[in-house]
Amino acid sequence: MGLLDRKLRRDLIAIKSQAFAVALVMASGLAMMIMTRSLILSLSTTRDTYYGQHHFAQVFARLKRAPNSVADELAAIPGVATVQTGIAIQVTLDVPGLDLPAVGLLNSLPEHGELALNRLYLRTGRLPASRTSRRELAVGEAFAEAHGLKPGDTLSAVLNGTRQTFTLTGIALSPEFVFEAPPGAALPDNKTYGVFWMPYKELATAFQLYGAFNNVAITLTPGASEGEVIAAVDRLLAPYGGRGAYGRENHPSHRRLDDEIRVLQGLAVAFPLVFLSVAAFMTNSVMSRQIALQREQIAMLKACGFSNRQVGFHYFKFSLAIVVVGIGLGAAGGIMLGHRLVDMYHLFFRFPQLEFMLDTRVLVTATLVSALAAFVGVAGAVRRAVRLPPAEAMRPEAPASYRPALAERMGLAPWFSASFRMALRNIERRPIRSALTTLALALATGILIVPNSFRDGIAYVIDFQWDLVQRQTVTLSLVEPGPARAIHSFRHLPGVMAVEPFRYVPVELRAGPALRRLMLQGLPAHGTLSRVIDSGPRQLVLPRRGIVLSAKLAEVLRVQPGDMMVVKVLEGEERELQVPVVGLAEDFAGTAAYMELSALNRLLLEGDRISGAHAVVASNQWREFLRAVKATPQFAGCVIKASVREGFRQTTAESIGLIQKIYMLFATIVAFGIIYNSARISLSERARELATLRVLGFTRGEVGAVLVGELVLLTLVALPIGLLLGSGFAAGIITTVNTETVRLPLVLTPANYASAVLTVAAASALSALLAARKLADIDLVSALKAVD
Repeated sequence: MGLLDRKLRRDLIAIKSQAFAVALVMASGLAMMIMTRSLILSLSTTRDTYYGQHHFAQVFARLKRAPNSVADELAAIPGVATVQTGIAIQVTLDVPGLDLPAVGLLNSLPEHGELALNRLYLRTGRLPASRTSRRELAVGEAFAEAHGLKPGDTLSAVLNGTRQTFTLTGIALSPEFVFEAPPGAALPDNKTYGVFWMPYKELATAFQLYGAFNNVAITLTPGASEGEVIAAVDRLLAPYGGRGAYGRENHPSHRRLDDEIRVLQGLAVAFPLVFLSVAAFMTNSVMSRQIALQREQIAMLKACGFSNRQVGFHYFKFSLAIVVVGIGLGAAGGIMLGHRLVDMYHLFFRFPQLEFMLDTRVLVTATLVSALAAFVGVAGAVRRAVRLPPAEAMRPEAPASYRPALAERMGLAPWFSASFRMALRNIERRPIRSALTTLALALATGILIVPNSFRDGIAYVIDFQWDLVQRQTVTLSLVEPGPARAIHSFRHLPGVMAVEPFRYVPVELRAGPALRRLMLQGLPAHGTLSRVIDSGPRQLVLPRRGIVLSAKLAEVLRVQPGDMMVVKVLEGEERELQVPVVGLAEDFAGTAAYMELSALNRLLLEGDRISGAHAVVASNQWREFLRAVKATPQFAGCVIKASVREGFRQTTAESIGLIQKIYMLFATIVAFGIIYNSARISLSERARELATLRVLGFTRGEVGAVLVGELVLLTLVALPIGLLLGSGFAAGIITTVNTETVRLPLVLTPANYASAVLTVAAASALSALLAARKLADIDLVSALKAVD
């Protein structure tokens, strides 16, 4: 080991606590980078492998009914490689042990052979036999796990008004239902919604669809134009009640998975960038202080023949030692947290196998990024060190110019103690160092705002979506839209206290090149159960003409109130109309469009019809109500608000909550590291002055008050700046992670600010205490020794 390496080891041991604090901050940023990039690799690789091996389709279409011969016409469309037709019908379920009515999506299995597209993966058991009518079903894994179902269990379903009991033969997964949620819903509800598969003949016969299909999946030939194929499919299926074909990117399951990957891509940049920037700043502070204290040693090294290159590389190795520790801790933390998040993803993404895959490329990137951060942080200090002539370095730094502080010049000196006046003078005579310390403390405050804004956003969404917007107990939908008088059948259900009708119609909204397909909701103008709320939040009254869009949908379509857009009806008689946008609503799950109920029925030219009703049910008659719903075959679906809210808590809220806790831990580590580092640097730089005060008769407490007083003053200045910075960080990061399917509002509460202030105050107090205790370790003789 060379002389400089032995010196490096001694120096690292001497400031091990400060070096470790910098390494922890760096490790926090690297852990998030490694975790998020590896999760992106895990999800995207697993998705692509699953899609490829199980032949996930590229174009999808739903329709009313078409004869099987139309499949040959679809196959003849230029660019089409494979066509698979089948039946998909939603039915009401009666699950043993479940009081709530559940809904199942029954999908047909081919009469001969296996599925050509969207092939199933059997987790356990077997698929239903196709040649005999045994009333068998295969069940999706999410629904089976929610109810503890296994092969051999039975459940009942109402098929076309007839209640039938089925035996489960197997538990299956499909690339079409990686994210298993009700149609049009942004959130899963595995308790009351499930996916099933049964033989085509049995399902088709029950609904008088034998020899026909209502569901299409298509793959394309290489180089084929997806848009042209979709247009051709729409033209061909229009006479058969086609509801509009769409590509994979608009498939609900694929889009939700793609959105999750997009969120991780945003987080993979935002948080590491902030934390590594802080690490670079801290490295600069440590190295600047180290070089300032080692002026004489640098001079002696140069006098003994060490070149500028050797001296500069010595100090670069100092920072690289910190980088090595940071990379080691960051890699370990990123891998551990990545495994934890992969386990959480099993809650709502269903793959045959999803395992954490370490992105080895990100380890190389992390090494380069952290080394770059350290290089940027230390470059200026090293440059000053190598440019220092030996003769000049042997002399102590010129003493600072002391004069009364501004507060003293204003006549406020009698109000302050001697220790406090010394702290004021030191801040004023070193404005750059004081400003940098204030900035560090402000960053420590600001980064604490971000994770708590995630927590507060979740709480706001839950209150907004399921208390302010949705005031119903349950939403009931009919098998087919019925006349407005059907609302009376809802009112006569046990325990129903209030009902409001609604109409849902599949539409395509188009503004210029941008388009989206969704369910257009027709609601009463002054609805009280399912309300349309703006960002105020104020209730919007739906006008008799025009459409109200959720703010996110308007952003996607690039429209605003007053603009015209095209509404294409995808149900019944296909029509296209120009409709004005009359308002924007707030929404945090998916996208939505609203019209006044009678205005929507006029648009459809079908008279007054409804798709179902929102209802408020008395709690003391809840069980009777559920039994009545289960016994009514006209009801195709029953969505219970409490179940949806609980599903949100268990999936989206839990995943965001876990990420929030991880970031809060890292933010606290970074905040403490910054504050502790600042306190130790202040102590090291002022060791000579503090030792002088001790020799002059000041007590240890009075000397400590000088050090602590300076930190307190800088912290007080930094806190409001940090709160402002944190608000900006939170706004930027939340904007980055918001997607079409799930969004969080920017919610900055007094409790969030108070938590950040208290955390910084606690870290400052602990750091000041540790620094003050170090005063006892100062060697007064060595600290006061002057260089000749």
